[in-house]
Amino acid sequence: MELAPHRHGRITGSGVIDNPIQMQRLLARLQGTLPLPARVTPELAAMLKTQNITADASATATITAANYAGDEGGIMCRLEIPANEKAVHVSITHLRFDPRLPLAREITAYQKHRVKHLRI
Repeated sequence: MELAPHRHGRITGSGVIDNPIQMQRLLARLQGTLPLPARVTPELAAMLKTQNITADASATATITAANYAGDEGGIMCRLEIPANEKAVHVSITHLRFDPRLPLAREITAYQKHRVKHLRI
């Protein structure tokens, strides 16, 4: 696969999962609105349970930090889950948000874009 030429220090091409501009904008807005409430997906709750971390999919957890783990990892969130001593780091694609939150639409668009490109 051949990548398009570099433009302004960004790598472009079909091999890239995240839209760099969309990701940078969302990450900056996320970091500016922390802490942010979120819920884990049932799949993430089940995976965390295998690590002895209790995470009820209906309970609200709190995102206290957000960082970019490169194109492979995407936006990662430090999640504090009630009744657990340790925070966990999870992909934003494994979290659900109240649709009334100001960033909910942007987050959902990022999640859909990322999941779609991961499946290809």
